[in-house]
Amino acid sequence: MKLLKNKIFECGTVTDGNILRVENFINHQMDIKLFNEMGKEFKERFKDTKIDKILTIETSGIGISAIVAQYFDYVPVVFARKFPSAIISENTYNYEVYSYTKKITNMVRVDKEFLKEGENVLIIDDFLANGCAAVGLINIVKQAKANPIGIGIIIEKGFQGGRKAIEDLGVKVESLAIIDHFEDGKVVFR
Repeated sequence: MKLLKNKIFECGTVTDGNILRVENFINHQMDIKLFNEMGKEFKERFKDTKIDKILTIETSGIGISAIVAQYFDYVPVVFARKFPSAIISENTYNYEVYSYTKKITNMVRVDKEFLKEGENVLIIDDFLANGCAAVGLINIVKQAKANPIGIGIIIEKGFQGGRKAIEDLGVKVESLAIIDHFEDGKVVFR
């Protein structure tokens, strides 16, 4: 998606350790005009599939998922919680997810009330690297006996194994921008 790639070139920064920082327009401060265009693009890429729910993981995926939901007739957005909460029931689907960015493992949870057997679930997230979060969400959807029909990713680190991990589970991956590698502190897209 050209608009997204241009925004990454303009506003993204690459830190030591090859981490792309996009918090000024994606995952801390959100560029709603850009999000709206990404929502349209995800609708185009998944237009031939009936979507009953959108699933994401807290917190970075919530904003984009809410925008995407508009283009699928305002289907509900469910987010997997990473952190304990007094308001979530004990009746949950659970899966451990390791975060390479934060170097921690979280037990992610979705209340069983919000995912039902037979539903078609589109998973949306901001980044795909090693695929731990995406695989965790796929497993939660499968625990519910629902159908993980695809995963929409804003930015994929194509040089890491996340896509393969997802495709090995038989789930379609659509990424709006795929990074091939970093070179001299710059992003090189595939």
